Amino acid sequence: MSAIRRALISVTDKTGIVDFAKGLASFEVEIVSTGGTSKVLRDAGIRVKDISELTGFPEIMDGRVKTLHPKVHGGLLFRRDLPNHVAQAAEYGIQPIDLVVVNLYAFEQTIAKPGIDAEEAIEQIDIGGPSMIRSAAKNWESVTVVVDPDDYSLILDEMKRANGATERTTRMRLASKVFALTSRYDGAICAYLESLGEESAPRTFNLFGVLKQPLRYGENPHQKTAALYETPGFTEPSVARGRQISGKEIGFNNVLDLNTAFEIVKEFRQPAACIVKHNNPCGAAVAENGFEAYSLAYAGDSMSAFGGVLGLNRPLDLRTVEAMLAPAGYKLDAIVAPSIDADALQALTKRKKWGANVIIIEAGSIENFRRDERIETRATQHRDVRTIPGGILVQSPDVIVPEDEFSTLKTVTKREPTAAELDSCKFAWIICKHVKSNAIVLTKGNAVVGIGAGQMSRVDPVEIAVKKAGDRVLGSVLASDAFFPFPDGPEAAAKAGVIAIIQPGGSVKDAEVIAMCDRYNVAMVTTGVRHFRH
Repeated sequence: MSAIRRALISVTDKTGIVDFAKGLASFEVEIVSTGGTSKVLRDAGIRVKDISELTGFPEIMDGRVKTLHPKVHGGLLFRRDLPNHVAQAAEYGIQPIDLVVVNLYAFEQTIAKPGIDAEEAIEQIDIGGPSMIRSAAKNWESVTVVVDPDDYSLILDEMKRANGATERTTRMRLASKVFALTSRYDGAICAYLESLGEESAPRTFNLFGVLKQPLRYGENPHQKTAALYETPGFTEPSVARGRQISGKEIGFNNVLDLNTAFEIVKEFRQPAACIVKHNNPCGAAVAENGFEAYSLAYAGDSMSAFGGVLGLNRPLDLRTVEAMLAPAGYKLDAIVAPSIDADALQALTKRKKWGANVIIIEAGSIENFRRDERIETRATQHRDVRTIPGGILVQSPDVIVPEDEFSTLKTVTKREPTAAELDSCKFAWIICKHVKSNAIVLTKGNAVVGIGAGQMSRVDPVEIAVKKAGDRVLGSVLASDAFFPFPDGPEAAAKAGVIAIIQPGGSVKDAEVIAMCDRYNVAMVTTGVRHFRH
């Protein structure tokens, strides 16, 4: 046990700090504080000693220098079990500090704001805070350090049980939280400063997450360890930031599928629905409302939809739930939507084969979500990361605002697509970027009718998509995530009944591909942009 007689409190986030300080005062703990924190505590009637009284030196340089002093760090670092440390502390008038309560300047939240300038961001780099909590954490055998308001009640409860002291295991656990925090904090600063330079890739890459929840297992049951970590500072509505409100324990594959489904529907301003199976969409649509979008998405491939994952960009309502429950023997594994209407949730959970198991995630409102800000915010908040044995692959995310991408479309065939064909091509193109390459998507209007995914040649996914579409291929349009290396893919599509194609272009055989489309009177537009998804 280590008794707490003197506490140093300096917090940016004032949540719960007054009640905590009052609890400490009830144990006759002397409280030393700084700046804004000192004022908040005094205004609440709590007796506080200014840091300058402890150090004998004023706060200077607009508060930049106030705790960087031997009487602070000496009070934190000196070992109470070493006679020479105790003697030197007495010689230099260094008083022991037994508890440090600090949280850091909001650097990550600051750089997450669109359009933030470097000067404002740099002012939010905390120096004294990390120094104090690292000193305290290094000396955890004697010093208790708290960086999370959620731990305030734990400390007070222990002090009540142990006559004003804390337990060794608690101090050690809290110290580990400090180094996790400062590691993440320094990594965020490093990444931001390197982003200001001219290098296309930073010299080091830091990836940080806060445990949100353990998962049942990994991709397969023998992969025993799996967990979902939330990235601090990421502000978009997302599956990682969402809340599970019903269903069985979520698994690794569920998270991947839910994320794909929700990211697809976030692409659209209109009501949209997408059903994902094995991390590929099997049906997707936009319509006048969520019910119609879901119905069209389900019709896209009703066989593959069984056991799939549904994403919606509008609240899930009762009418849509009733449509899900109607087919005999049909069931989804998981659903993600901005929110779930109460009557819709009740209808789902009372159905025997659905209620107990179907995972339902509320991912947060996207009403004010600005798709045109995704590129800027993702640049500072997100990287696409994959690991290989002994290495890490990092890239910027494949995020392009559709309106920007479509501004450079070019018709390369003799026949121009009609307005309706072009709209359908644009819809197919957005879906196609989320399908595993080689990827082909067939759509009619704003609904998917066939998908070919993950094949080794480009003609194979065309044939698969055509087979999936059946009679619906007649009058459909086709999107390809990369150029056609040979005319065989467009020819197979045209013979089946496809009337328009959207693809990046850029093959050495583009002229042959275009000539093939002209032969069948198929309109073709090129984007100049490829969307591989390996």
